[in-house]
Amino acid sequence: MSWSVAKAKDNLSEVIRRSKTEGPQEISSHGEATAVVVSAEDFQRLKDPRATRDFKDWLLNGPSLEGIDLERDRRPARDIDPF
Repeated sequence: MSWSVAKAKDNLSEVIRRSKTEGPQEISSHGEATAVVVSAEDFQRLKDPRATRDFKDWLLNGPSLEGIDLERDRRPARDIDPF
């Protein structure tokens, strides 16, 4: 959600609550995004570059491959005329 600076000031508790339940809250000044309020949990994750860039963790806990056919195509390769 996007908040104007004035509305964010008047509703700071709500902005903080929504950052925890709905995700980052954008604050704009004169129609231009100037700041984002994120939850402390999101901030810690973003602050630690290893937290989001650990390939091993991504492989172990990443998206499920359930339902994806990973069987190799055993048909012979097609003949290609070089010229």
